[in-house]
Amino acid sequence: MIERFPGLTPTRSRAVVNDDLVFAVAVAPDPVTPSMYEQSKKALARIDESLALCGSHKSKILSAIVYINGMPLKSEMNRAWDEWVDKAHPPMRACIGVELEPPHIVEIVVTAAK
Repeated sequence: MIERFPGLTPTRSRAVVNDDLVFAVAVAPDPVTPSMYEQSKKALARIDESLALCGSHKSKILSAIVYINGMPLKSEMNRAWDEWVDKAHPPMRACIGVELEPPHIVEIVVTAAK
């Protein structure tokens, strides 16, 4: 059975629970800053909120996919990630360059254990 939790602002931030897995997607909340570092920090904070809402935590993340608009800015996203990630339980992570809906330049999708 899938439980759907209401989205946080903006509409692309969502969390879904399916059995013992949590799937969460997050972008930075409005107003959106043009900084990759700041957007990444805010999106990661949104992931924390979504995981908590679903009874999970960042230490339980199994994998993360980070979509960014502008691979030259990846180092800024990496800095935010390194400050946020649970270093004792780092998940698998992939970073993919894509065109995102403006003004967002980073979107994060995680799968975690409940």
